[in-house]
Amino acid sequence: MEKTLHDLGGLLLRALPTLFLVALLHFYLKYVFFGPLEKVLHQRYEATDGARQRADESLEKAAAKAAEYEAAMRAARAEVYQAQEQLHKKLQRERDAEVAAARGRMEAGVREARARLEADVAEAKAALAQESDLLAARIADAIVNRSVA
Repeated sequence: MEKTLHDLGGLLLRALPTLFLVALLHFYLKYVFFGPLEKVLHQRYEATDGARQRADESLEKAAAKAAEYEAAMRAARAEVYQAQEQLHKKLQRERDAEVAAARGRMEAGVREARARLEADVAEAKAALAQESDLLAARIADAIVNRSVA
């Protein structure tokens, strides 16, 4: 067993320069090759995924702005509809007032016309009564004069 341990010690002693060279190669590659490679990969990640994240954030902001715009448009439409409704009600009241005034003028005209018609009827009745008296007198004269003749 001692010989095996001695041989293993010799192998280990001969493997030390290789182990030292592998460790040196590891640190050299780590700082010279993998360090810059990691930086480039990190920059690439920032350029692609970072840009993608910024684009997503930008889309979210744009969606929020669009929602605000839509809300403002709905509010403006509501104001316009409300103003139109108020104008419509005002015009309706004005039209109703004009219709009532026209109706009043028409009713006054009808009353005037009725009064004139009643006056004309009374005048015509009086004229007819006077003419009927005259006619009755003429008829009576004509009958009396014929019977005498």
